[in-house]
Amino acid sequence: MSSRVVRAFTRTVGRAALSTLLGTALIVTALPPAAYAGARPAAPTVQRSDQRSGGPGHTPDECNANPASCHGSNQLYRYIYSLGIHPFTSAHDVRKQLTGNFWLFSVRGACPTRIHAEDECELLGGNPVRVEAIEYYYLQIATLPGHVLGDGLHIRFTFTRSLGFHYLMVTAWQNEPTACTEKTLCNVASRVGAWALWRVLSETLAISAYLA
Repeated sequence: MSSRVVRAFTRTVGRAALSTLLGTALIVTALPPAAYAGARPAAPTVQRSDQRSGGPGHTPDECNANPASCHGSNQLYRYIYSLGIHPFTSAHDVRKQLTGNFWLFSVRGACPTRIHAEDECELLGGNPVRVEAIEYYYLQIATLPGHVLGDGLHIRFTFTRSLGFHYLMVTAWQNEPTACTEKTLCNVASRVGAWALWRVLSETLAISAYLA
């Protein structure tokens, strides 16, 4: 690996630490006290099937198969980041590099270096998650009880390539509204924090993809 790539990677890691702290602060400081105790405000009456799925009329399997179908209040965000041009690297290679070297993840925390489906660990700040799925082109995690944003939040990291250009798409949806997503300020702060964190991840992968 050239000295130029090493210097670029070092700068990226430095930015990652700063942005991680900023993003985490945005999320935590915006949370109402009730959210830490797992309390939830009264929500509109919904059908039971809606609480288990990503949206009205969608089962959990349908939502997992097609996150775009998780609409309404259940889909929180969808961000797309460019990873630059890597003509000799496949999208699968980048996904495999991330799951096999999970220290690249912006908020890895106490999670192991290599992760597998069904693994449970704690991200930065002691936030528990489960690795829901590791497929050819994507990684999907879900928050567990005790997570600062509540449980039942699903986040999918999908890797694609077009004409040598690589992209990372991050999609998040939830089983049902939480104390945070019911409040406008907390909801906006968590989305902004997530955008900053996943941007750091994309910048890190844009460099590490040269070695994938």
